[in-house]
This record gives sequence, structure tokens and C-alpha cells, in this order.
Amino acid sequence: MAWDPAIYSAFAQPRLRPALDLMARIDMQDAARVVDLGCGTGNVTRILKERWTNADVIGIDSSPEMLMTARDHGGGVRYLQADAGAWAEEGGEVDVLFSNAALHWLDGHEALFPQLMERVRAGGVLAVQMPHNHYAASHTIMAEAAEAGPWAALLAPLARRFPVGDATFYYDLLAPLSSQVDIWETEYLHVLEGDNPVVTWTKGTALRPLLAAAEGAWGFGFLAEYSKRIAKAYPPGPDGKTLLPFRRLFMVARKR
Repeated sequence: MAWDPAIYSAFAQPRLRPALDLMARIDMQDAARVVDLGCGTGNVTRILKERWTNADVIGIDSSPEMLMTARDHGGGVRYLQADAGAWAEEGGEVDVLFSNAALHWLDGHEALFPQLMERVRAGGVLAVQMPHNHYAASHTIMAEAAEAGPWAALLAPLARRFPVGDATFYYDLLAPLSSQVDIWETEYLHVLEGDNPVVTWTKGTALRPLLAAAEGAWGFGFLAEYSKRIAKAYPPGPDGKTLLPFRRLFMVARKR
């Protein structure tokens, strides 16, 4: 399921804002080692390097396409190709383990988050942002469309309905390992332009594995079904622009 950096970057600014909001809540002046887990095209990784200029900043991602784009932009960052779930930081613990819009792709969060905390030094910070919009029409319609045609047996299992837990779930995981846990949710109201732009938005992220799995007529049929339903759920306003409310879950945990 290759990532397309161009499609993902089509909404670079609204995707960047949550990362900056997360970064702003990290209270750490100096850091020697900073890891951006699921770094994608490196837009956020380079900003992490600008904040902690003396740190060894490492961007980790499983996508060679994303890492190729990231490396092309330089910025004094090291990039490693690795799966976030199996990643083991070489050379010891880190001061800041940062992950923006990546960990919702992984299952087993009850084991994953404690494992991530093990890779943070005492007094260091785990900072995570994940989309928490899976109850919204953008995602529920995806699951409905996956179940609405001859492609159902293939695609329905890929439409991951609720991959992210609620805030209490993550607090209970992190609090025993932390001296301080800050968890919050924010709903952003994205103003999108173009024809059926919510489809374009999801094609860069949540829709990607379904489109990769459905080839030929099934792929075109599924995308047409999803697009038709999304157009009704997110009609353009009088100014021709489409509003996409999008909820995200944030957490910053300082390790004991």
C-alpha cells in the first residue's frame, strides 16, 4: 500500500496545525535525542529540528516514498525506514518521542503505548496526536460504502471503524508510567475547496488501503459509491467551499 506524498501533501497546512499544537504543549528546553515516529514527508521532523537545534533528530517511517520526499528536503535530520510498531531505537532512550497522525494505523494500543514509554528516558516526553474522527460521516460512510457492493468481502475488513480509544483509555495506560499526563481533544473545522474535496482528503489517508486493495471495476465502483455518499454528507456552502469538522486526540506524558 504505497503512500503518495503528493496526495498527502495536498492539504499540508491543515495537517500541520495539529502537529504544531501538540509540539507547543511539550515543556522541554533541551533535548539530546528526538524521534518523530511516522514522520511521513518530514514536514514536522524538520520543525522538531528547528526547535531542538542541538538534538539528534530522527524521522522514522515505513514508507520509502515518504522518506524519499523527506530526504530531498534535508534539514539536518536523519531518516530511518522502519515499522512504527516494531521500531527499536538504536543507541538508547530518547528525550522526546513524538508521533503525529501515525499510531492510529496500528492495533494493540494497550501494549503499544507502554512499549513506547519504555523507549523514553526518565523525565522525557511521549507526545502523540491521532485522528479521532472515526465516528464522523467521513469515516462511517467509508465503512458503509465498503459493505455496499460486490467488493464487500474484500474491503469491509479494511475499513477500520474505531482504531482509536477514548481519552480515559490512554490515561489509564500512561498514568502509572508518568509523573504528568496531559490529554485533550480538539475539533478543527477545515475549509476545503474543489469538487467533493472530502474524498480528496481521505484518499491521502484513510481511504488509501481500500483503494489499494480494490482493483479494476471494483475499485472504480467502490470509489464512485463512496464519492456519491460523501457529496451528500458534505455539500458545498453558498461560497462553494466545503466544511470538514475533524476531531483529533492529543496526549503528552512525562515519564517518571
